[in-house]
Amino acid sequence: MNSIEQDQQTHQSINELVTSLTEEDRTNYSRTIRSFNAHISSFESFCSWSSESYTRNCIVENEKFQLILLCWEEGQKTPIHDHGGEECWVKVIQGELKETIYKVNSSGELDTIKTSNYKTDDVSYMIDFMGCHCLENVSAGKSMTLHLYAKPIHNCNLFDEKSGKSVRKKLCYSTVPEYITDLT
Repeated sequence: MNSIEQDQQTHQSINELVTSLTEEDRTNYSRTIRSFNAHISSFESFCSWSSESYTRNCIVENEKFQLILLCWEEGQKTPIHDHGGEECWVKVIQGELKETIYKVNSSGELDTIKTSNYKTDDVSYMIDFMGCHCLENVSAGKSMTLHLYAKPIHNCNLFDEKSGKSVRKKLCYSTVPEYITDLT
């Protein structure tokens, strides 16, 4: 397959996406996640919903990457956070999300750098040198987003807007498949 054919290839199942990510170098993850195109029903077995908070549902975690499905009720949002130094791609599977990017200024306060809205099939990218960010479901209903981390992230820094300080947070999943296949 030549490079033009590879760029036009789309992944039609989660298993194909996982296999591709496993076989590729992380420099190709952006192209891979952007080309991924699966029917929303492909995610049913990974979905969980909560009226309290968005849910983090593990699809696969191995040494190379972490793939998580976030399920959002209307109006739910993340705290302002970083990514522990790892690259992160977010693909909107359903709905619309608003991303706000922040940077710490010389006074130690957060300044808003950029706000963007992402709709179904859009992909955002974040890495810590760009700042930290917050995601919010701005749909009139549920949303789902697929998060790809170039390496698993088990901790991150959250910005506490009340105190103005960062807090280290251990991350956990809302759901984990009965088996996580380590394809590396």
